[in-house]
Amino acid sequence: MKRLIALILAVVLPITVAFGCKQTDNEQSGTEQPQNTQSGADATKKPSVICTIFPQYDWVRQILGENSDNFDLTLLLDNRIDLHNYQPSMGDMVKISECDLFIHVGGESDGWVDAVLRQSSNPNMVVINLLDILGDDVKQEEIIEGMEYDDDDDFDDNHGDDSEDEDDCEYDEHVWLSLINAQTFCAVIADALTALDADNATLYYDNLIMYIQELSRLDSDYRAVVNEANVRTLLFGDRFPFRYLVDDYGIDYFAAFPGCSAETEASFETILFLSDKIDELGLGSIMVTESADQSIARTIVNNTSAKNQQIHVLNAMQSITASDVRDGTSFISIMRSNLDVLKGVLT
Repeated sequence: MKRLIALILAVVLPITVAFGCKQTDNEQSGTEQPQNTQSGADATKKPSVICTIFPQYDWVRQILGENSDNFDLTLLLDNRIDLHNYQPSMGDMVKISECDLFIHVGGESDGWVDAVLRQSSNPNMVVINLLDILGDDVKQEEIIEGMEYDDDDDFDDNHGDDSEDEDDCEYDEHVWLSLINAQTFCAVIADALTALDADNATLYYDNLIMYIQELSRLDSDYRAVVNEANVRTLLFGDRFPFRYLVDDYGIDYFAAFPGCSAETEASFETILFLSDKIDELGLGSIMVTESADQSIARTIVNNTSAKNQQIHVLNAMQSITASDVRDGTSFISIMRSNLDVLKGVLT
């Protein structure tokens, strides 16, 4: 796919700019710093910011605040396509190649990004890679007992021990599902936005401070709920993208699939293991993500002794659109709703 994207871009974009930008020359902590040299007509053009997923998009909006209309802000995955299934259209590739700030997750799901960025027509583009920002704090995907997975996957057993060679491991890309990570990402985004619009730096940093305070308060609320919880284990009849969240608060979990799994059918052994685990732990709830059809969860429930567990949804924010944002959806509103779900499940 990377080769196909590179071939398409070589035809569509001017050959003279194909080698005009080496992406790693100015890279620092996952961000490439711009040289703001716009002049003439370009100086009056709105800075263009492209975010691959909703959390990044909302973080930019929160930091820009009342100045959002002065930026051309785009949510790339705006049609409810999952990050793991997305491939850029021709129009997406051209738009990315011309933007001023491009924010993406990094990892295998963004395997198409490098080919697009190599063809950039904007030598001053700033690129923010969330996994690069976290560095050594990025977690490996893990396989735990009972989980369904392809034997060819390069995962380590026993909760993803770090003994596996780094070149062979697959990283958990769901880094946005941590309020602690979100604070780190927002600080980097604020730096990038002020580099594009230095005249409004004070506004952006003031907004950043207020937003980080809000994230920090919500983080404290999560800790309070977990500290008072009678139950400390979640069981997902679904894939599990919430490792960053549960690790932040010391919550244990079991699940049918890893976070990035493309599997849609669970084996009898997986169903039986998870049903038995519900009975063993006396769990009254089973969890799914917002995109699940809940059939696996219902099958697990039907194989428990009580057969009366409630199915609850935690939102991993992988199908939020710009329209949802206009209707009032925000990163914090979803994380607050997730906390309300956990409050009921963990008591």
